[in-house]
Amino acid sequence: MKKKLRTLLVWILVSLIFQLGGYSLLNNQIQKVLEPTATEGVLPITPHLKATIPGSGLSNIQVSYAKDYLAYSENGALKIFNLKKGTVVFEKKSPSATDQTLGVLTYQWLPDRNILLYFYAKKNPNAVTTVKVYPPKTTIPTPSIEPKTEDPNEAKIVPKEVPVEPKLEKRYGSPQITQLYSLELPSSDEDTAPDDRLNPFDPPSGSEEISAGGKIEKFVVSPSTNLIYLTVKNSSTQQLMKIDVMKKVTTLNKPRELIDNMATSERYGTIYIDSKIGSIQQIVAVDNDKRQVISKNNNDRILGIRNGKVYIGEIQSNELIKLKTTADPQLIKDNPELKTEWEGSIPFNKNTRMIVGVMGQLIIYDNQTAKIITDGHLAEANLQGDENYISVDGAELIQLTKEGTSTLVELQPLKQ
Repeated sequence: MKKKLRTLLVWILVSLIFQLGGYSLLNNQIQKVLEPTATEGVLPITPHLKATIPGSGLSNIQVSYAKDYLAYSENGALKIFNLKKGTVVFEKKSPSATDQTLGVLTYQWLPDRNILLYFYAKKNPNAVTTVKVYPPKTTIPTPSIEPKTEDPNEAKIVPKEVPVEPKLEKRYGSPQITQLYSLELPSSDEDTAPDDRLNPFDPPSGSEEISAGGKIEKFVVSPSTNLIYLTVKNSSTQQLMKIDVMKKVTTLNKPRELIDNMATSERYGTIYIDSKIGSIQQIVAVDNDKRQVISKNNNDRILGIRNGKVYIGEIQSNELIKLKTTADPQLIKDNPELKTEWEGSIPFNKNTRMIVGVMGQLIIYDNQTAKIITDGHLAEANLQGDENYISVDGAELIQLTKEGTSTLVELQPLKQ
């Protein structure tokens, strides 16, 4: 009996060990999904690749997530080039050869898949409509004789409706309609055509709301929440707009607020903005209607967000003099603690491009040099092309060199 009881206890103990081990493994896998480490977030890297693109006036160069497609603008058209096969696989031309406000306005690759989002503007065929407007009906008293009265010679006043003709009035809408498209690219080894999809706004007037604003300046995406944020500016005002998963457009900015830069949380969809209202300059986190002040320092600017960390730069006299960070929590509080990661001096102006890489490195570069801050240490990389770009993950260097009427594109890892 004791032997059977001992055997039973051993099997119970073994079972518990296996269950605890299984639960621990499952928990670790869930943690990796919810909070991936920087190493796991590294995007694909191309060791070395060369391709020749027909054309020399290329602009707004962007490489795809898998580093096998290149998006660029040429002569007012958006083009997608397959770097492995050396062919243009997609082209979206402007509906007008003269109106530069129409066609593809801006575009951006998603950071975790080969999908390009882009905004496309066309003339509104119903910008001016004519409607019939009926004024209220009027009545006038008119004398009439009703035979069945006590005095047949007495006239009785009976109201009578007077018909009125409707008036034609013109109604004016936006002169153009802006639409959101998602372009999904197959594997670069396949011959399948890209899937170009229109994502209609809800309600459709949302597109006119964007169009009425003017020029799209900034455009950021939060893939985990499917939220899109953009700033739209006309001659006198600027608007911060959010497009949710249902393609509903809402406006988030305050009156007279100017937004110089913005970045969105990878995890929660919170938008961090450089907000200026009058003489007050702050970094503000916006979550729907809720706002929290992240920094009241007039010199602080939002640089980016990566792996649950918000990157803030202190800028003075067009120089980055300090790099600060703070956590990107789900519940944001006013004036969180800012940790200084680095101090020094790096040129920082409107022509400077900037990326926060998946390894947490801050990359600030122009057309000749890249300055890279990693774990508080500054390194430098020389760039060799006529034009140079760095992928959004900070891992890949894209060098463009003009060769007559063509452009040589060379991809290689960014040496850090």
